[in-house]
Amino acid sequence: MIFYLMGGSAGAFVLIIIAYVILSKKMQKSEYKKIQELQQGTKENKFSAEILFQKLYLTYLKMPIIKRYLLKVRRRLEIVNVDDEYNTRKGTAKILTKALVILLPLFLITIWMTSSNYLLMFILIIFEVFMIDVLIDGSVDKMDDKILKEQIEFFSEIRHAYHEYNMVEEAIYQVSQDDEMSVSRQGEKIYEILISEDPETELEKYYDIAPNSFLKEFAGVSYLTKEFGDRKVDKASLYLKNVNNITQEMQLEILKRDKLNYVFQSLSVISIAPVLLLEPLKNWAVHNFSFVASWYQGKPGMIVQILIMILTFASYILVRKLKDNGSTGMNIKNTENPWQAKLYKKKIVKKIVDLFLPRVGTKEYRKVQQYLKDAASHLKMEWVYINRITMAIVTCIASVILFAQLHVVAVDYIYTEPTTDYNIMGELSEKDEKKAMQVTEEDNKVLDQFRGKLKTEKKEIERAVRRLKYYEEADDAEIKKVVERIEGKLQIINSEYLQWFEILLAFVFSVIAYMAPIWLLIFQVKMRQLEMEDEVMQFQTIILMLMRIERVNVEIILEWLERYSNIFKAPITRCVNNYEAGAWEALEAMKEEVSYMQFIRIIESMQAAVEKIPIVDAFDELDSERDYYQEKRKESNERLIKRKGMIGKVIGFAPMVCMFVGYLIVPLVFIGLTSMSTAFSNMTAMK
Repeated sequence: MIFYLMGGSAGAFVLIIIAYVILSKKMQKSEYKKIQELQQGTKENKFSAEILFQKLYLTYLKMPIIKRYLLKVRRRLEIVNVDDEYNTRKGTAKILTKALVILLPLFLITIWMTSSNYLLMFILIIFEVFMIDVLIDGSVDKMDDKILKEQIEFFSEIRHAYHEYNMVEEAIYQVSQDDEMSVSRQGEKIYEILISEDPETELEKYYDIAPNSFLKEFAGVSYLTKEFGDRKVDKASLYLKNVNNITQEMQLEILKRDKLNYVFQSLSVISIAPVLLLEPLKNWAVHNFSFVASWYQGKPGMIVQILIMILTFASYILVRKLKDNGSTGMNIKNTENPWQAKLYKKKIVKKIVDLFLPRVGTKEYRKVQQYLKDAASHLKMEWVYINRITMAIVTCIASVILFAQLHVVAVDYIYTEPTTDYNIMGELSEKDEKKAMQVTEEDNKVLDQFRGKLKTEKKEIERAVRRLKYYEEADDAEIKKVVERIEGKLQIINSEYLQWFEILLAFVFSVIAYMAPIWLLIFQVKMRQLEMEDEVMQFQTIILMLMRIERVNVEIILEWLERYSNIFKAPITRCVNNYEAGAWEALEAMKEEVSYMQFIRIIESMQAAVEKIPIVDAFDELDSERDYYQEKRKESNERLIKRKGMIGKVIGFAPMVCMFVGYLIVPLVFIGLTSMSTAFSNMTAMK
């Protein structure tokens, strides 16, 4: 039976080989060979970067913490890469990989350098996790700046194509197909909107996802021109004049962003540097001036260290907010489900948060709501108060833990400090340090006996000292000196416990933390107010584009201003909502609500256009003084950049100045003078 099975298997194997040879010969002569030849050179290499980033995207998607950042980047890139899933995944994985490549080595270096200081290690690691957001935002902002610069060339080609086809949609389609730029995908999207059955609805959808306001303006002007037709103004196409106006606005914006990036490119590093330099600076000071070791390694040094870290963290956030140029990230609606929303769905949390929420209609509610609007924040009222409560609780707990840790540090330093007189310069020799540590160990034996006993007398300490073998041959004067030293150490140890005023300070810090989110909103509002003039000048450009288009009225102008407004969005929105009830009255109410004079003049011109004169006549000065407004816009941007740069330098250099003054100069000078005074006193006493 076995022989039969073996023979059958061998025969089947021979038949399979014969069949394979016959099929191979036939396939070499068939179309299959031609298909294989056509495929050669078109297949992607197995280990190409394209495939690598696609695989990395899927890998990151499975990692719980990394997934959060992945989806955040993806949401922003989806706007730039319209309906292009492949490029969206590749770009997302590429940005996240760069961030991880930079931060992982930094993470390992931090652990290695701060292995002896766990508090510093913990704070630096938290800080580096926070920096992932910064790196990601910076990478996406670069893409946004790139697409903005591409729009200059794109609009230039649109002008030439429009001369050739004399049709808006055909010109956009032709340029979008010919170019391989990122902005070409936006052009294809605008073309699809213009030829759709309901372009007005599709256009409104596009306004919500456009990468920048200039593409919104271009899409809107293209739609109006297609809908109402083009016309000649001063022997030139109105559509091309409007495209030229948008191009000039983009050029000003590009210059502004480049200058802001130049001014702020080093401030971010300068604001972070103090945290990274604290440990090396401390080691240098202790190595060269041993008399400051007790300050740096004790409680005072740790307190100053923590204060500098907090100041650095706050300065870094403020510098980021100050530099913000309103790029892609500012135009995205917050579609994600943040942790605040998930937390608020819990019944217990909701009840607690509702206790702190101000009632609708109260002064406090209106004030916070106004801050959110003026700051253009995506946060909801409930989320703001969840942030406030969370920060207050975390700060209170962290403060109590920190105070307890400071007491531990102070006690630990007493037990580990080499017991010797101060040296003005340099370090102890190895022999002297060994002797000093032996004295410390002998002192510790006595300290362990009386630790926690608040009513210990000198006689008890003296008896304990005399029982030590180390002091068997010591005279009375030396014993007295030792007793006084141990008594001083014992008083410090017995006083190092959590006290009532430290609990009170923890509550004070938690109140400050509770107010911090509101203060941050106020800071954002103040920074946005610096850009009021820039926004009003953008309004003037929009009105200049619309005023000569037929069938455009004040209501359409208001809708456009609402779409592109940022600082004045709330009053314009209310005016649009109330417009049907009475145009002049709605404009008057908006005029009373704002205080910026240049915007009030625009409102007065719109009021004149509603009742008395045509829109072209109401805004005729915008056209006649176009060059003046352009120069004024440039000068306004210069002042804005200068002002932001000055504020940024003050905020950015504050941690560095505090580090050198508070952490290096003051301890060296103060403790040095104290040590010299003590030394001179001892010398005088000896005489």
